[in-house]
Amino acid sequence: MRGKPTDRFRKALCGLCAGLCAGLAVAATPAAGQALISGPGFGGAAPGGPSTNPGASLVAPGGGVAPPATIQSPLNIPPSAAPPPQAAPSLPAVPGAQVALYLAARFGSDLGYIQNGLIWRIYSDRPDVHGAYRMIREERTSAPAFVLPPGGYVVHVTFGQASASKHIALRADTVREIFTIPAGGLRFEGKVGDVRIPAGQISFDVFKGSQFEVGDKRPMVQGAMTGDVVLVPEGTYTIVSNYGDGNAVVRSDIRVQPGKLTDVTVVHRAAVITLKLVATQNGEALANTAWSVLTPGGDVIKESIGAFPRVILAEGEYRAIARNDGKVFERDFRVVTGVDSEIAVLAR
Repeated sequence: MRGKPTDRFRKALCGLCAGLCAGLAVAATPAAGQALISGPGFGGAAPGGPSTNPGASLVAPGGGVAPPATIQSPLNIPPSAAPPPQAAPSLPAVPGAQVALYLAARFGSDLGYIQNGLIWRIYSDRPDVHGAYRMIREERTSAPAFVLPPGGYVVHVTFGQASASKHIALRADTVREIFTIPAGGLRFEGKVGDVRIPAGQISFDVFKGSQFEVGDKRPMVQGAMTGDVVLVPEGTYTIVSNYGDGNAVVRSDIRVQPGKLTDVTVVHRAAVITLKLVATQNGEALANTAWSVLTPGGDVIKESIGAFPRVILAEGEYRAIARNDGKVFERDFRVVTGVDSEIAVLAR
């Protein structure tokens, strides 16, 4: 039995959801090849199955860089691998003054039930004397069952960065609620040519909306690493890939579809450059050297101090400036994609 929210309930629900969303963590979950959702919910087998339409609609990133390769696969376990239908969660005997509440979530009316990664929270729909909405229960199972006193409650469920909320009124009869969370997953990796960039050298930031849209550009997820799975609501997102701490940055747009995991491979046109200042050709590198790497237009890309500084640079022309013992030495050089090089600057 569901109650219709009054204006007071709507205000309470909006205020509660705003506070919950502001407190969401932005940690990414490692994929590790694990299925994230499955079929049964309330004892029924999940509809849907493996997608036969791979690919995604992409907007080419700026800077003349090719868009990332994407492969989409369903988050659903195929029917052949899905567990058999399960009975509704068992409950202890419900006391006469209590009401049973069964919950489940799915990606859409014709999509599969979410089996893992859900966090359920139940709040009172009335604020306490301090104006806060007290959390009554929390569960991290796919289809939790609760026994609660009659009354009004706000149920909030999160799946990664996606969430949904409902106001539910419990009276006498058992209540079963299915939440719809239209969300999908993103999993990242980076390459230079056909060579995979080692984990730890590349990171990914996720922004809501296209890179060509104006508005709030704060990252939803920051610093996701190779192999991480990021769960977000369906929609368009800007992916910013940072290879190293130089100027090897690729921006691209990607579309997330509900119930699908999209593997995003970002291809960088860059190389690893090692700098050294030498007194003679093939000589030993001079210590305590201050370095600056500039574009032809004079923009500083990287500054460091050391005998062998290492910098990852996008393909193009650069100037290395070395300062040692009060003297300044320079050399122009070119970066070619995939060709890691050592650039020696002669101290003369």
